[in-house]
Amino acid sequence: MSATVDRAVFDRIAVRLAARSHGLVSVDTVKRLVIDSYQQLHSTSRIGAHLVVLAERFATERLTALAQADGRFAKPVPEVLFVCDANAGRSQMAAALAIARGQGRVHARSAGTAPKAELELAVVEVMAEIGVDLSADFPKPLTDELVGAADLVITLGCGGACAFLPGVRYLDWSIPDPAGQPLYEIRRIRDEIDLLVTDLLTTLDPQRSLDA
Repeated sequence: MSATVDRAVFDRIAVRLAARSHGLVSVDTVKRLVIDSYQQLHSTSRIGAHLVVLAERFATERLTALAQADGRFAKPVPEVLFVCDANAGRSQMAAALAIARGQGRVHARSAGTAPKAELELAVVEVMAEIGVDLSADFPKPLTDELVGAADLVITLGCGGACAFLPGVRYLDWSIPDPAGQPLYEIRRIRDEIDLLVTDLLTTLDPQRSLDA
């Protein structure tokens, strides 16, 4: 943990997040998760000033996923996890498109097996062209909680690096990495993912199951 962050900051975050869980998770457990989230993001992120804020957001997502995986939080719609290596392009686009196109029929998360420091700026640009805002998003590491909460895990070029859990359906989409590509190629990748997401949404069951 960075020496510049007062431990009292993590104490305050832990108390706040534990209160939101209505006693389902102890403050000590939440604090460990917050510190772990901070440390994981600190190892790759270049965003020093706002890293504590991002760690709180990431910890909140992990706590929700943990409660879903344990059956303590209901999942009213299918949970889909998109995974690529860097979580800076493909998986971020896929998750954002699933949420945008799904219109409440699905909840999507994304993560990376080796996350980069920040999103590809060109990816943020081409997504903004179709009205999807990724400017506040950031690369996140793949964690057990995120996989455990998913009904479906879709890998995009990193299938062998993702843990396989019983009861979770897995798909692999062969999508090229947009990193370093010209804008026209990133637009092509975006549109290919959009088509795959749109097709995926046709398989969604209103009872929160995914067709085989």
